[in-house]
Amino acid sequence: MIANLCEKASVVVLCGPTASGKTGLVCQLAGQFDIEVVSADSRQVYRLMDIGTAKPTRQEQQTVSHHLIDLVDPDHPFSVADFVERGRSVIAGILARGHLPVIVGGTGLYIRALIDGLIDAPAADEALRQSLLAYEQREGKGALYRRLQQVDKDQAEIIHPNNMARIIRALEVFELGGIPLSVLQKRHAFGDSPYRLLKLYLNPPRSILGERIDQRVEQMISDGLFAEVQSLLDAGYAPELKALKTIGYRESISCLCGALSADEAIDRIKLETRQYARRQQTWFKKEKSIISVDSSAETDTISSMINCFLMQKGSGYG
Repeated sequence: MIANLCEKASVVVLCGPTASGKTGLVCQLAGQFDIEVVSADSRQVYRLMDIGTAKPTRQEQQTVSHHLIDLVDPDHPFSVADFVERGRSVIAGILARGHLPVIVGGTGLYIRALIDGLIDAPAADEALRQSLLAYEQREGKGALYRRLQQVDKDQAEIIHPNNMARIIRALEVFELGGIPLSVLQKRHAFGDSPYRLLKLYLNPPRSILGERIDQRVEQMISDGLFAEVQSLLDAGYAPELKALKTIGYRESISCLCGALSADEAIDRIKLETRQYARRQQTWFKKEKSIISVDSSAETDTISSMINCFLMQKGSGYG
């Protein structure tokens, strides 16, 4: 169907913390709607990292088309800007085929940038970044995170204390522009999206989410997470790579190097994943115009919401 250029195209967002049931839900919805998935996961863009990133299985990808998965090798830089460029192109293609784009993922920054555009923030300053790294080395581990807590508390709440890249970027934005990154993001949130959106936040009860996280980690181990990580190391990918310093991979590397036992690594992956899920929840609960639903109990309700959303626009997605 040819879209009316004066109207916005309809796009659905299914977001939520890890293990909240996003992939399972979208596979169910594929039986009711002509949908294609736009994956919004900052780690699933990497090839060879399948188990630790909980990529959709081959069967799930056969059930519904998934885009923006397996784009680059683990040592290839991939930015939010790269994601937005590719994502906008993918959405245009889905709409041209007369299908409904469904953005599915837990990387809040990727989703926000894709639907609202990139924030007008200061460009990277390598000299400043090196200066910040030197400060961390001089003052001790955690010094930059404590500094971020002082100048941008909201950003500190959603960034892991060990995520040095994001901590440095947030401090860089503040140092160069004098305005906290969280403030820039809030200002940007009032911008006009190029899409007509239905944003659904999958929010199962905490006890259920915790059980799902533990089960997922156990399944990853059973599926061969340690072997996957060993194969990456054997292929020459350095442990210092950004992609391999993420949850599941860094603990597995510590286990393979003898710094942790297998049981210690598994327990740490579970703990880190739970903490990450809480940061995701903090992010999404601050998003505008978002509807919270329990993906484990409200599948019919979610289907009805999508139907009503599409009916408001009329038949078709463009």
